[in-house]
Amino acid sequence: MTYSVQQIAKAVGASAEGDIALKVRGVAEPASAQRGEMALAMDPRYASSLSDGAAEVAMLWEGADWRALGLKAAILPNRPRYALSGVTRLLDKGQGFKPGIHPTAVIDPDATLGDGVSVGPLAVISAGAMIGAGSVIGPLCFVGVDASLGEGSFLREHVSIGARVTIGPRFIAQSGVRLGGDGFSFVTAELSTVESARQTLGDQGDAAPQPWTRIHSLGAVTIGADVEMGMGSTIDNGTIRDTQVGDGTKIDNLVHIGHNAVIGKNCLLCGQAGVGGSTRVGDNVVLGGQVGLADNITIGDRVIAGGGTIVLSNVPEGRTMLGYPATQMSKQTEIYKSLRRLPKLLRDVAALQKVVSKTDKAD
Repeated sequence: MTYSVQQIAKAVGASAEGDIALKVRGVAEPASAQRGEMALAMDPRYASSLSDGAAEVAMLWEGADWRALGLKAAILPNRPRYALSGVTRLLDKGQGFKPGIHPTAVIDPDATLGDGVSVGPLAVISAGAMIGAGSVIGPLCFVGVDASLGEGSFLREHVSIGARVTIGPRFIAQSGVRLGGDGFSFVTAELSTVESARQTLGDQGDAAPQPWTRIHSLGAVTIGADVEMGMGSTIDNGTIRDTQVGDGTKIDNLVHIGHNAVIGKNCLLCGQAGVGGSTRVGDNVVLGGQVGLADNITIGDRVIAGGGTIVLSNVPEGRTMLGYPATQMSKQTEIYKSLRRLPKLLRDVAALQKVVSKTDKAD
């Protein structure tokens, strides 16, 4: 499928110059772009490699001199990376899932499927499940009893939606997403060693080792509209109430959200982040890769936690955090700088000690 330069520019809301009737069949990096492909050189740093490829058209930056770069046409967005989202949407070939219901799919008679739902090979849709119109249930997916999936949702292969999970419209789940498993919630008959250590910050006291008894999850998971989840990410059921994820939140690969957690709207949770049970995360929060949030804490709106940050206590809204234990990024940077200076400081102190020692002996 091909598009003209003019069609692409219109789709992304950008201006186009030159031979706007040129056809584009795909995109490529500047050095490897072939004729018929649009080079993506959206920063001046990448423009020099255009001559290594054979592209006749490129997406550049606003005000770029595309003629001087030897091009026949150019698209010039005022926010190139945002325009890239539109280009990729236009050119995405999808996963090739066919419309209709595959004969090997197992759909309970009490399930309800909206208009235009696609169900792939060996998928299972359980009793009472409701699948919104225009949704795609990929191969080997499972939708549990009384689960609800909003219209226009897309489940790639091997996605599992547990019983009574409720999901809003336009949900996207990549391969291996798992929703609605029981929470990691266990208790002992008497005060446990873990509880003692937590109360005393280390001393286990007289608490004895005991077997763990599971607390069953009576809640489920509720997810808002326009949420996306990456490969291998998981969300546990709530113990009594549902674990919740707000509208527009995007969750990367291998992210785990514990039982009873509440994630706000338009959050960004990057790869391998973990949210402890019963923690509340505000709106527009960004958790970098491998960020860990302890259980039973509150993260305010618009908080940003840099990669690898471990948050052990409440964070007020608007803070930018870094480190373990997490502190404000500016303070953490100063601590890091001080640590780097520590070896020199110790050498200087040792040298001063020698001088003082010699002076004492002379006296």
